[in-house]
Amino acid sequence: MIRAKRVSFQASKKDLDRLFTCNRESALVWNECLQLSKQYYMDHKKWISKSELQKATKGRFNLHSQSIQAVCHKYLFARDSAYQAIQKGIKTVFYPYKNKKHYNTKWAKDGFRIFPNGKIELSMGIHEGKRQKPIVLHTSDLPEGQIKEIELCYDQRLYLTVSFEDGVENQTYTSQQVAGVDLGEIHTLSSFCENGEALIVTGRKMRSIHRLRNKKLAEIGRLQSKCKKGSRQWEKYQRAKRYILSKSEKQLRDALHKTTKQFVDWCVKQSISDVYMGNPEGVQRNTRKKKKANRKQAGRLSNWSFGRAKRYLKYKLTQKGIELHEVDEAYTSQTCPVCQKRRKVSSRNYYCSCGYQEHRDIHGARNILSKSLFGKITYMDVPTKQTYLRIA
Repeated sequence: MIRAKRVSFQASKKDLDRLFTCNRESALVWNECLQLSKQYYMDHKKWISKSELQKATKGRFNLHSQSIQAVCHKYLFARDSAYQAIQKGIKTVFYPYKNKKHYNTKWAKDGFRIFPNGKIELSMGIHEGKRQKPIVLHTSDLPEGQIKEIELCYDQRLYLTVSFEDGVENQTYTSQQVAGVDLGEIHTLSSFCENGEALIVTGRKMRSIHRLRNKKLAEIGRLQSKCKKGSRQWEKYQRAKRYILSKSEKQLRDALHKTTKQFVDWCVKQSISDVYMGNPEGVQRNTRKKKKANRKQAGRLSNWSFGRAKRYLKYKLTQKGIELHEVDEAYTSQTCPVCQKRRKVSSRNYYCSCGYQEHRDIHGARNILSKSLFGKITYMDVPTKQTYLRIA
């Protein structure tokens, strides 16, 4: 299976400067892709193709040819993703149009050499008929396995993102138990298995990280607004903002990895082979349109990283031989499975006049599961045995 790892490294001052230059050069490639695509569309009334874009940028930049191609591929992926979102009717999405000053540089296949002592040579290719001297790095943290790609990234410092083949085969799929999953903002994951076992993994730690981050950014923003833009003090506050964003991003990523791992371990324990997950896509956009949606509620929803949770779950479940299915979750949190009446609840428990009651998030997961199994929301006469987990 292809995996990725962040790797720190050491290099000479000269090579560090060359690495920063690489990311500036990659930004020039991106900007050129924007310009070429715009001009091509104006001339031909259609988008430039992959082969034509690669041909137009080949040999024009002081980078390895595969590094230039990687930037072109990222631009094409961003353009196609925007097109698909626009076709779905999402009006807040735009085609890539912003110029960049820095952009990650990627080396693939023949673009790098790795030596047994941890030495890495990053090729700079041939420029103006002369082969450039490679950039030399040293590290002791390379992963075991066949390394496929190396990407140069920056977050308060330069580091490498190494993609590698770990040699571990995914477990084979075997049909067993089925579970429904309801993603939430307060409780990140709530799940109900057809045998009655239920799991709630709280997301309150991630909420607290978001609140602290927003509070600190607001404090710095108020101080920064009193400074002249571009001044030394203004730049100092700007660095503080970047530090807070970087730190909170690492904390959030760690918490979400722990959350999804706990859920996958629970699935293995319950012998689950299929997970039906509600798709909350569009909740944020629809909430903004409602007059009753205040700023506080909109802020909480904007911090809800359900897309990343889905990505983490997909590859972790696949490793264990568990299939993930996305289903429509419309009205699953409002509909009573007994009498089919719809009502919204503001508390953490769902109550109905017919006598049915359940934890609100487990209720949603129950309905998602019954809708997936039977094609409609119906009552499953299985007692709930609930497990509640926190992220340390």
